[in-house]
Amino acid sequence: MECPLRLRIVPLAVLALLLQPLRPALADQPMFHVQEGLAIGGYDTVAFFIEGNAVQGHSDHAVIWKGAVWRFVSEDNQYSFEADPRAFAPMFGGYCAYAVSQGYLMSGSPQAWQIVDDSLYLLYNTQVQEIWSSEMSELIVQARGNWPDVLRHE
Repeated sequence: MECPLRLRIVPLAVLALLLQPLRPALADQPMFHVQEGLAIGGYDTVAFFIEGNAVQGHSDHAVIWKGAVWRFVSEDNQYSFEADPRAFAPMFGGYCAYAVSQGYLMSGSPQAWQIVDDSLYLLYNTQVQEIWSSEMSELIVQARGNWPDVLRHE
């Protein structure tokens, strides 16, 4: 009696996997900058758009998205984010947009930010925000050219 095809293929597939050369795991930076597991340090990303301010979110209004915990000041803000997280998430994973434009990573601060063309950009601090503001259009183009490859260089 002949062995069914699937019984012959499964051992071959397992053998092929075992014979693959071992490769070290790559320790890439996470896609979103987190502090203690919190995106934007626990600030409500929707509030930047709605209130025009950096507002600390609450743990009772939180979701996990892309490996980070996102907190919100209200249920409405949480629902808005859940309906379209990409519309509210900061560009370049919440890393400093200026740093990304220069080819490296720095944390973005919820105290130094700007919304441009309906996209949230975080910057390292208010001094960097001044530089960013004076050359913003060119820096956005440069940052887009570096993202997400810049994650691999850290």
